[in-house]
Amino acid sequence: MTTTGPVPALADRAAACADRLRAADRVLLASHIDADGLTSAAIATAALSRAGIPVETVFKKQLDAAEIESIAAREYDTVLFTDFGSGQLDVISEHVAAGDFEAIMADHHQPSDPDDCHPDAVVDTDGYADFETHLNPLLEGINGASELSGAGAAYVLARALSTEGTDNRDLAALAVVGAVGDMQAVGGELVGANAGLVEEGIAVDVLEEGTDLSLYGKQTRPLPKLLEYATEVPIPGISNDQAGATRFLEGLGLDLKSDDDWRTWADLSDDERQTVASGLVQRAVERGVPADKIETLIGTTYTLTAEPRGTELRDASEFSTLLNATARYERADVGLAVCLGERDAPLERARTLLSNHRRNLSEGLTLVKERGVTQAGTVQWFDAGDAIRETIVGIVAGMALGTDGVDSDKPIIAFASTDEDETKVSSRATGPLVGRGVDLSVVMRDAAQSVGGDGGGHDIAAGATIPAGEESAFIEAADEIISDQLS
Repeated sequence: MTTTGPVPALADRAAACADRLRAADRVLLASHIDADGLTSAAIATAALSRAGIPVETVFKKQLDAAEIESIAAREYDTVLFTDFGSGQLDVISEHVAAGDFEAIMADHHQPSDPDDCHPDAVVDTDGYADFETHLNPLLEGINGASELSGAGAAYVLARALSTEGTDNRDLAALAVVGAVGDMQAVGGELVGANAGLVEEGIAVDVLEEGTDLSLYGKQTRPLPKLLEYATEVPIPGISNDQAGATRFLEGLGLDLKSDDDWRTWADLSDDERQTVASGLVQRAVERGVPADKIETLIGTTYTLTAEPRGTELRDASEFSTLLNATARYERADVGLAVCLGERDAPLERARTLLSNHRRNLSEGLTLVKERGVTQAGTVQWFDAGDAIRETIVGIVAGMALGTDGVDSDKPIIAFASTDEDETKVSSRATGPLVGRGVDLSVVMRDAAQSVGGDGGGHDIAAGATIPAGEESAFIEAADEIISDQLS
């Protein structure tokens, strides 16, 4: 077995994929539309281009039979799937067996059952459908939900595609953005195979890993807004309280303004940051915030050193949110351009989309709070209809978990209407729920299939598409499956 590369366990698979790609005259690259999918596509596109392999990149919000058929109709001999494909091997294998295209895959989602696939196209690896050019951490015992994202898998492939002129380690920064965007920071830190990617990024000076305040917006938000919107650890009198956040900062005795404008966290010196952080912890203790919550105020941060200070692109978390604001609004081309280094017009367009994205998320969360959620045994759910876009309803569901009226001890399921006669289903859980046995990828797949749909994803976050009108039956099936998982 080959033991080189950033993830030695995947080295042989990466080498096989790279060899097949080098033999191709041209490649069609298909990827998902979230931050992990965008960074996966960017990493693979850059690596293929550097290796002199012509590539065309397309994005899909879901990879169903119709979308796979459209890919087959493109008449490419070689198709590279990133951040999806493993869970759709039942359909893809039929096209491969028919000679429509050769498939290469860099994914981290649970592969299909081999019994559901064409026997001429797949083999059985520990109950997973597998084939020669299938780069997926789950096939080598690596957790695809917390140890390696789609972007990480694409990065392992990129390293295998290294040429004499470049080793592609600079792409590790995008892999980290993808992992952070895929919520793989366990306890605020990237672990497992992801940690190896971080090390490679640090080695070539495209990444810095540090310990800092673990609040979103440190690069771009004025300090009062940073604290006001920091609801990850609600602090009474500061969180969701603009006046309270301002009073807290003014009471620290620091010069936190420049020309009457509030500075950002990135503008502060180390001593100033320490003073603010200590004050936050003290206020949290005084207001009775649980100790385990207070501990999460400080965490591991990932900084993209080549990006300017004070921009969304310098912080991995902010970068991932910027990307989510592009492809989820049908502008994957903008997100891809930014990932590939284009600035000026693409970046300004991305920032405009981000502003719109934040507003939609805020309005979506307000809607959930106003309508409430319905309790159904071991699950809770809400139906957004067409009031929340299907592409962001899962993000809203995750944001709602643990807010007033939403039980953090139950998975949450969200429905949203689509343009077709279908309903998009998104689900989110918490780390403790997963630790107790909840696996939403199984829930979404089995419950959806029971009503004529299909689904999949990760244990902590998954999705499905079902026929419109089957929502009640879906909830009943999901409740039963989760009850069995928790028993």
